[in-house]
Amino acid sequence: MLITTSSDLAAVCARLARHPFVTVDTEFLRETTFWPKLCVIQLASTDEAVAVDALAPGLDLGPFFDLMIDPAVVKVFHAARQDVEIIWHLSKRIPTPLFDSQVAAMVLGYGDSISYDQLVQRTNGTQLDKTSRFTDWSKRPLSTAQIDYAIADVTHLRDIYVKLTGELEKRGRTDWVSEEMGVLTSPDTYRQEPERAWERFRNRVRKPRELAVLMEVAAWREREAQGRNVPRSRVLKDDALFDIALTGPKTPEALGAMRSIPKGWERSRDGLAVVEAVNAGLARDPRSLPPIEKHRPQTQSQSATVELLKVLLKMVAEKHHVAAKVVATSDDLDRIAEDDEADIGALKGWRREIFGDKALALKHGRLALAIERGRVTTVERAPTVVIAEA
Repeated sequence: MLITTSSDLAAVCARLARHPFVTVDTEFLRETTFWPKLCVIQLASTDEAVAVDALAPGLDLGPFFDLMIDPAVVKVFHAARQDVEIIWHLSKRIPTPLFDSQVAAMVLGYGDSISYDQLVQRTNGTQLDKTSRFTDWSKRPLSTAQIDYAIADVTHLRDIYVKLTGELEKRGRTDWVSEEMGVLTSPDTYRQEPERAWERFRNRVRKPRELAVLMEVAAWREREAQGRNVPRSRVLKDDALFDIALTGPKTPEALGAMRSIPKGWERSRDGLAVVEAVNAGLARDPRSLPPIEKHRPQTQSQSATVELLKVLLKMVAEKHHVAAKVVATSDDLDRIAEDDEADIGALKGWRREIFGDKALALKHGRLALAIERGRVTTVERAPTVVIAEA
């Protein structure tokens, strides 16, 4: 069923709101724009499934946005971040309560970042039809094949949700997934403030001067990309942005001498604006800048610790049937090797319970790794007693 009118959308959302959960997906385009262009919305309850033509003339999406924040209805997505970003951008609302089947599958050990196709195959043995995967969802009219393909994404998701929630409850991991939803339901995850655009490159600068220029030029690029609704690379490519931060060209001539800048661009409106941003960065008080994270090469001891932590992580993930990636990242392991109090996920909540405490114990020699019957296992070690000489 394809919804194209505001009255039909209001009616279907009212029906969906009577159910404990709805499954949700979107089809969108963003290859040529900064903001994703919403084309189709798919919704399903246990009773019905519909596709909504988000580009239908005069369509009021208000009832859909209201449904997304209905506290009595769980909104079920797979790999929710991009879908939630679209809803946030259009309505400044975030779907809550939220359930992400990809996160739940990782918590249950289905694999790292498992795709929707793979999860459908794993849970009910169905092979999805992929013929409309790369279709242009902005073209109208939508074909029957497109609509059927879109709706299938939310009908299979109903079965997945029921199966995964049952497994989570059985294994006592419902709270694990709820904990993970905190990031996905935080507005900070989706705000794209120009003043924070530099953070994507924060590990690539080493000097206050470079950071100051990066902050100003990255903010200019972000404002331009958002204002024109074009990808950032259409305004200024990443490699050029980084080169500008490192060299700090104060004049159009200096900018034009850079190999990453197209010939003549330095005299364009954008080129002159970049030079202005560079000089604004160079004029900033270094004391007003955020601290630069200094990369410290790992010591031999820390490198060895990280290698042992990798083995421990693999063992813990296999023992608990959970994806290693969702327990701890490579960066987490590096941080644990450097700092017992690192502010990372692996040392918080359920992750600390199954891995973090063991990681610290291994680091400090209170835990050892051993091979038993061909499998890695842990062995608790008694504290070393130092006897002072008389």
